[in-house]
Amino acid sequence: MKMRVAVIMGGRSSEREVSLRTGQQVSQALRSRGHEVTEFDVDENLVENLKKARVDVAYIALHGKYGEDGTMQGLLELMGIPYVGSGVLASALGMDKVMAKKLFRYEGITTPADDVVYKEDLEKQDQGSLTRKILEKVGLPMVVKPNASGSTVGVTIVQSRDELWGALKEAFRYDESVLVEEYIKGTEITATVIGNSQARVYPLIEIVPKTAFYDYEAKYTKGMSEHIMPPRLPEAPQARARELALRAYKSIGCRGFARVDLIVRSSDGEPFVLEINTLPGMTETSLVPDAARAEGIAFPDLVEMLLRLALGREG
Repeated sequence: MKMRVAVIMGGRSSEREVSLRTGQQVSQALRSRGHEVTEFDVDENLVENLKKARVDVAYIALHGKYGEDGTMQGLLELMGIPYVGSGVLASALGMDKVMAKKLFRYEGITTPADDVVYKEDLEKQDQGSLTRKILEKVGLPMVVKPNASGSTVGVTIVQSRDELWGALKEAFRYDESVLVEEYIKGTEITATVIGNSQARVYPLIEIVPKTAFYDYEAKYTKGMSEHIMPPRLPEAPQARARELALRAYKSIGCRGFARVDLIVRSSDGEPFVLEINTLPGMTETSLVPDAARAEGIAFPDLVEMLLRLALGREG
């Protein structure tokens, strides 16, 4: 069935450029399948423009704040427009790493030890006492990241006590709260989960970045990371990772699709869920299309599948 599809992209977050690339890839795929596609860059006229277009369904190609955090999902709910991806609550939880990790722990899903730092903590506590508190709770090395940001923007791996303050200031450039997380040495993998009530995990991918870690450059520059399928791991930790990924997906109430990032600890093969991305990138270097291709699903077919899920049809 041919549909009128709104592809909503751009936005005002730090991930605007990635969003535009995702939107363009998705639009091209949908047009190749004969759908009538209208692209919308988010501005103050979005609501009126969507009304005029009289679309059947929306593909939210936004990343980060004001797109991935439940705000755009809430707007489309009010307008009665079906959309690809998770609903308001799951989107908000997925974007808020601290809240997602609290829920993961409640559900018995292993995730690294962490602490959260708020902007006012920098003003109320002296540098020494705040540093001691974080070190006692998390230890070294650690990962410092903005709580509600994606694409590894503002993330630093801290190896020594002296690096912590600078890493906090860098992360606070992008958010009002910062997640400080135990650094786990191991194999980084990602799990694509697709589906509504019948969600399943697609082939796992091992990520080997050419940079120090899987940062913005490694994610979105061709040749800067290697995607290995299947991961170079025994089957037992892979099976455990698939189980955790599906549980994480269901625990926050995802639908459509999401990508769950994990690390498998070198010392004992234990997988840890790092975070869940409810609107993963769909660029030429993205992981979700790679996982789908491993199942024999071409990119245009993948996008069409997501439209069907948005309209409540499995399969």
